[in-house]
Amino acid sequence: MVLRFGLLGPLVVHDGEALRPVTGLKARVLLAALLLAPNRVVAKDALMDAMWDGQLPSSAGASFANHATRLRRILAATGAERLRTVAPGYQLLVAEGELDTEVFEARAHAAGAAHRAGDWDTVRSESEAALALWRGTPLSDLPGFREQRAPSLRVHQLDQLRLQVREWAFDAGLGLGHHREILGELSVLAAENPLREELHRLLMVALHRTGRQAEAFEVFHTLRRELVDELGTEPGAAVRRTYQELLTGEGSPAPAAARESGPEVVTARVPYQIPSSVPEFTGREAEAAALVRLLQRAAGGPVREAGDAAAGAPEPLRPVVVSGMGGIGKTALAVQAARLVRGDFPDGTLYADLRGFSGGGPRSAHDLLARFLDDLGARPAALPDDTDDRAALFRSAVAGRRVLLVLDNARDAAQVAPLLPPHGPSAVLVTSRHLLAELPGVELLPLQPLRAEEQVALLARLCGSVRIEREPEALAGILAACGGLPLALRIVGGRLASRPSWPLALLAERLAPSPGRLRALAMGAVTVRDTFDMSYLAIRDSGNGSERGAARAFRLLGVWKPHTFGVGSAAALLGVSEGEAAAALELLVDANLVHSPEPGRYTLHDLLGEYAAARAAEEEPAAERERAVVRMLTWYARAVAAAGAAASHETQSPPPLDGPHTGPGLPEFTDDAQAIEWTGNELPVIREAIGRAGRIGRSDIAWRLATGLFGYATTHWWTGEWDACLRQAMEIAVAHDDVLGQAWLHRRIAVAHGMAMRNEQCLEHLRAALGFFADAGDVLAQASIVGNMSAVYAQSDHPEQALEHAERSYELYRQSAGARGEALALSRIADAHDVLGNHELAVAYHRKVVAMLRAQRHGVFLATSLTNMGASLRQLGERDGALAAQTEALAIRREMGDAGGTADCLAFMARTHLHFGDHRAARTAWEQCLELGLRHNMAQHIEASREGLAELP
Repeated sequence: MVLRFGLLGPLVVHDGEALRPVTGLKARVLLAALLLAPNRVVAKDALMDAMWDGQLPSSAGASFANHATRLRRILAATGAERLRTVAPGYQLLVAEGELDTEVFEARAHAAGAAHRAGDWDTVRSESEAALALWRGTPLSDLPGFREQRAPSLRVHQLDQLRLQVREWAFDAGLGLGHHREILGELSVLAAENPLREELHRLLMVALHRTGRQAEAFEVFHTLRRELVDELGTEPGAAVRRTYQELLTGEGSPAPAAARESGPEVVTARVPYQIPSSVPEFTGREAEAAALVRLLQRAAGGPVREAGDAAAGAPEPLRPVVVSGMGGIGKTALAVQAARLVRGDFPDGTLYADLRGFSGGGPRSAHDLLARFLDDLGARPAALPDDTDDRAALFRSAVAGRRVLLVLDNARDAAQVAPLLPPHGPSAVLVTSRHLLAELPGVELLPLQPLRAEEQVALLARLCGSVRIEREPEALAGILAACGGLPLALRIVGGRLASRPSWPLALLAERLAPSPGRLRALAMGAVTVRDTFDMSYLAIRDSGNGSERGAARAFRLLGVWKPHTFGVGSAAALLGVSEGEAAAALELLVDANLVHSPEPGRYTLHDLLGEYAAARAAEEEPAAERERAVVRMLTWYARAVAAAGAAASHETQSPPPLDGPHTGPGLPEFTDDAQAIEWTGNELPVIREAIGRAGRIGRSDIAWRLATGLFGYATTHWWTGEWDACLRQAMEIAVAHDDVLGQAWLHRRIAVAHGMAMRNEQCLEHLRAALGFFADAGDVLAQASIVGNMSAVYAQSDHPEQALEHAERSYELYRQSAGARGEALALSRIADAHDVLGNHELAVAYHRKVVAMLRAQRHGVFLATSLTNMGASLRQLGERDGALAAQTEALAIRREMGDAGGTADCLAFMARTHLHFGDHRAARTAWEQCLELGLRHNMAQHIEASREGLAELP
């Protein structure tokens, strides 16, 4: 079913038969924001800002999801999926001819083309069709949204185009001899626009043709007084020429298309102002090709089907914005692309450095417009004082011409907007450290650091390929230090080229991560730090409170070395609410000081992280920097504890940190798989946090971070990462004489050894832990530890001791009212009976444990119990029951992404298949187990798989 969307008046949706109601202000704003960017992905954060006008409540995320679901349901009722979720936001699919603004612009362009050709019948029909689409003021029912920057720019653009279409329609009326019919409407419109010269020129002609010469002359004199009084300028050449023709009685002036109109052209000029390209420009082939395609599309116009009403209409103006952090190579890429498309813009290429981030302040559009008019040979004798009037002259000067405008180093959209040409074959290429996503119709091309092969190629061009190939290790160090930043690589390459006797190793040593690295990235007056300064100082010294707050956030992000954050952890570091943290982070993303690789995750480029740390050291008191670190460590300790509890369903968790939790909210987990995934993603930060806690004397935080990884380790013990964290935390606990920390670490280190089948070391740490908790009188801890000892005895083939300890553990759990531990104790008893050969009794215990675990929804433990129950059933000769249990266990492990657990299940299943004589199935299971072992470097599984395969006939 075809839908019709209307923005030219109140927002409407029509299904061809009736209006489809879209109720609720937020839902209507959401739809309007998507319709302003049809078929393009709009970031979720931008949509939320539009819906709440930048004032996001704490419930905004959930509320947004509800509105999006409701809107999707309304639009899907037509039988097609319209609203799609596409990272990092949403895309509304709109077919050609369904959106009134697009239809209006296509009709307007067709009218303009006919006007230039003097085809008055077509001008009239296309203008009437275009103007008939207007139902009132665009977005009139959404005044708050309409006043936001991007919508207001778009509405202004549409209003101006509508006024232009009306002028063309009046001109066509005169050309067709309908001067009496248009006079009334033309008089009203001219009165409403007292400075619009073309309307008054047309009115003069219409009055003259109806025999009202005196009134025609009065129109000219009134217009002249208004222009002189308001703008300090005389009427333009077209108006003066018409006045002279009427005054001398040379006959009625010809229609405007029959002669030149617009600003008085002194001498037509074809400027070419693109700076010299960088001789060593390397890489960026894909980005350059994308830029060339976008610019050529603007120059050539769209390809349309024959018979299309908009055939031949120029493409609507879509400014192309190349954005990225300072030193990323925006200008070099823009210059390269502009040179490649020179032939597509025969009427000239204008270039200006807008100095958006220079110390002297940005250049004004007011002054640049004067320069551009002069460059094009279209500067009138007296320039208007008003910027909007200069912009109108500029648009007239480039209308219908193929001109490329390159605006380098723009500060914001407000600086760029007055410089945009009208719709037509001209194109605009903008570079900025900000995204400028609010520009109407913008095409965004954000730049990332150079890829590894591009970095090597650039350095080779600068200082020679033979030289860098001689020292591969030093080269790797230099590339890591530069972080793919072209400016840094050029500085390094230039220094090496000017110092041919220097080995790469010397420079690599000077560039090693340290507080002085940024000082080493300098050559003459060119420094990486100065480049970063321009971005940072622009927001630190801004008159906007939000930007100053973002500058503080940027500084404090630098005190946390991994430079990777979620909204919650960043809020803790900054000491603000999650909403405030999210707003600051998004502003930093827009300023290209922070990168967002995926929704809700933020990182700092390594060099920007070092710069932020330096700024924090210079501008933040030491006490505030320390408080920020403690806030971050405390948040992670509590978050890891929450994840560990969700992932392990442990019978006893370590005691929480002292004091209530008053910081940002902690992550919430619906199941163990989600908790394990979160922990895996955060693991590099957690490792750093353990060391950081130790360096500031917070052993209580360090050991809680390490022990909290227990849940993650249930599926990832084989990586060895948990062992390393536990060893580091134990060193910290011993150094600070932290008895409680040592007790819990012995307990967890024992578990790590047990998972890896290091039985003697496991028992050693279990005995040490048991001594600590027995002295403390903690019965629940003793129950868990004794149960773990039972498991070790079982896997080391000491069944009597295993059963004795399992039963003792069960009694201790009952004494401590540890109901959650009973399933674990019963599982130990089942394992002991299996080792003793009491398989029927073992199966009975396993079934009881499985039932309890299904109720508790404990995926990891359930998979283990099902696997063991399958092994017991195999011993009893129950093939179907054994394979059913182990197949279910395998599905659980795979769903959780548990490589180690999956390999365990496959090994058990291989033995089951072999036991029942199915050699083919056994081989398949062993091969899958071996493949997993090789992929994840699990030596134990590799060895077992090869032995199992060797045993097969």
